Parts: sequence; C-alpha cells; structure tokens
Amino acid sequence: MHLRSSRRLRAAVGGAVALVLALTGCSAAEPEFSYTPPEQVDGKLPDEMTAQLQKAVEQAMTATGSSGAIVGVWAPWSGEWVTGLGTQGAGDDTEVSAEMSFRAADVTRLMTCDVLYGLADDGRVKLDAPVPKYVPGVADLGDITLLDLCNGTSGIGSSEASVKPYWLNTPERHWAPLQLASFGLGVQRGPAHTAFRDSDAGYLMLGLALERVSGLTASQLISKYVTTPLELESTSLPGASAAAPGPAPALKGAYLPAVEGGFDCAAPVDVTKSSSSIGFTDSGVVSTITDLGRYAQAEARQALRDEGAKPGRFAKPLPVSTKSPSWYQATGGAYMVGSLIGQHGWVPGYATAAYSDPATGFTVAVTLNNSSAGGSVAAYLAWELAAIASKAPAAEGQTAPEFGLPFTAEQYAKAITDGAICKAPAAQ
Repeated sequence: MHLRSSRRLRAAVGGAVALVLALTGCSAAEPEFSYTPPEQVDGKLPDEMTAQLQKAVEQAMTATGSSGAIVGVWAPWSGEWVTGLGTQGAGDDTEVSAEMSFRAADVTRLMTCDVLYGLADDGRVKLDAPVPKYVPGVADLGDITLLDLCNGTSGIGSSEASVKPYWLNTPERHWAPLQLASFGLGVQRGPAHTAFRDSDAGYLMLGLALERVSGLTASQLISKYVTTPLELESTSLPGASAAAPGPAPALKGAYLPAVEGGFDCAAPVDVTKSSSSIGFTDSGVVSTITDLGRYAQAEARQALRDEGAKPGRFAKPLPVSTKSPSWYQATGGAYMVGSLIGQHGWVPGYATAAYSDPATGFTVAVTLNNSSAGGSVAAYLAWELAAIASKAPAAEGQTAPEFGLPFTAEQYAKAITDGAICKAPAAQ
C-alpha cells in the first residue's frame, strides 16, 4: 500500500476509534492507530463544579438573549458534562437537548484548512501555490498563497460588516462564494504574510481553490478529509438550499431586531432555516456537541496528519492583534488561547466555540441560539468554562495533570456581563 493511502487509512481507523475511546473511556487494541488520545474517565464532573458551569452558561444566555444553549466539557482525568439548557424559544417551550444539531460557525475554518493540508500531504496541491492559479478574477492577489488564506495572513478584509443585514433579512438567499468574498476584497488590504487579519473572504476563496484543485465540491472534500476519517456522523457542510441544521432535531436559532440604543430582547426572529452558502467554507458546517467535542480534540492534536508532518500547522502563530494578550495568537485556521487550540464565531442564529488542549485532551464546546451578540461571547463562555473545569479533581485512580490557563473564569464572566445586550429580569 502506498504511504499516502496508508496514512489516510490510519487516520480513518485510528482517528475514528481513538476519538470514540477518548470521549467514552473505552479501550481497545488497534495496531494501526495514528492518534492515541488520553482515556476519558467514564463519569460526570463533580456536582459543585457542574453547578458552576451551569451558572456560567445561564448568565451568558441571559446576556445574549439566548433561550437555549448546548455545552460539552470533557476533562479526561475527571469526568464530563454534556447537556442542553433552556428552551427553543420564540413561543416554543421544547427543552433543548444535547442531541440537537446546530451551526458550527467558524469552526468550519479549521476543517477547510484540514482539507488544504490533506491535499498537500497527498501531493495534490502546494501550500505556496498562488491564489490566482485556482481562483478566477483575483489577479491582484498574485503574491498571496493558499497557505496565507488558511493562516489569515493574506491581508484581505472581511465581508461580514457589509453583508450582515442581507444574511439576517434574507437567510434563504443563495450566495456564490466569490460574490460573497468580493465584499471583503473591496476592503483596503492590510500587510500580507507578516500579520494576522480575520478574513471570512479568505476562507471562502480557499474553499473555491480546493474545489478547483480536486474536482470535488467543498461538501465532498470535508466529508473525505475530515468527517469520514473521524466518524463525525452528524457533521457536514450542507448544500445551499435553505434548511434547518441537520440531522433533526435542530436547535432553533434566532437574532434580535435592532432598536435605538440596542436590541429588542423580547422579539427574537427565527432564522433556523438558512442557506449554508452564507458561510460556505468559512462558517457553513453543521454539527452536534458530541461531534464538535471529538473534532476539537482531534484537531488540537492534529490527528489527521502523520506524526511529525511538515510544515507544522500551528508552529508559527502570530498575535491576533497589537492589543491582544501575548497568549492569544492565531494560525492554521485556529486561535491559540494559552495551551488551548480552537475556533469561535457566529452565523445567523448561532454563536459557537470549540477549544481543546492537545497535551491533556481537555475539551470545551458550546453553542448559544442567538447570534446578536456576535462570536466573541461564545469564545468568552468557552474560556470561562475552561478556566472552571481545568481545576477538576482527579477521579479515583487518576492523576490530575499540571494544567493551567493564563486567565480566570471571573475575567471572562465579567467580559460577558460587560458586553451584555440583554439584561436579567428584575427580581419580583
């Protein structure tokens, strides 16, 4: 068997089985594993800690006008907490469950970069290929490479500010990726290669380039290089037709109408059904919390690549901005938050984040069902939950790792409260 096909087989078998083991606590012998995460304790986190975690999620729900949330926290040495909180909202009192699907938002970027590296490792494309070679009509990007698009070092602007009203008012609209990216391309370019810039347009163009390289659709590529090898059966990039996240049942997503001085928190607008073309290879994927946790854990440890594969995807991160803390960096489609690796963002109706520590397998994933406060609040909540659960005590027979984060739960609880767009109802 050729080395490349062998690598893909090992990823398919080892990643799928080992990830199941990581989040279920089972064990098995499989000589071809290429990814062996720490075993997950088969049990719940302590009740006192679970109460802290739930309080944090409920405070974030109130601050963002979300009626529901789904969250997963996995501390391999201690236990897990996977649950749905609240209701579907907008007159629907159905309780949210952890089995519901939702939009994974910018976690899609990680998967798009997985495809790029998978194609490169298979000898199908070069990371330093110029963008105009595969994307028509962008000749002025001759100095920008596919790797720049993945790393966020293209200098290209973002389309979000220009098209957000269209996304919310016509969520069923089918966008052509290059049309959507053109709004970001129209923004003044920043420095290339040496600085990070958040650019949805870059990941849209990267998806287009990968389709042209492979002759496959972006949905097929993500299936082939990501979800099938890792057995993420509830994760996909849907077609462009407007639909709720799948598989059913779906968490309902909403946004709040803007009013003078803020938002109308009493009148959420249902945008559960929308077109994945709004996000495409930037933010179009749908998933479930268990799939998202498995994926984040595998991604942080780069399970889909051979051990020691070059170049190292997360080896040379850059500061997110000149004002960000030194421990907050970005590259490879991911953010590095201390030792955590992951992504966060929003799409109409949902704010989602997923982060994992590669050394311990510690993983946090969360989604809120209202997008009006943006994607940062999902990150703040994930980081707050991580700061709480990182102190989980060792279960019987286990040893807690020396694992710390460069921030506190209180720091991000305050950030969520300070940025609240809705207030808790006054006590009676």
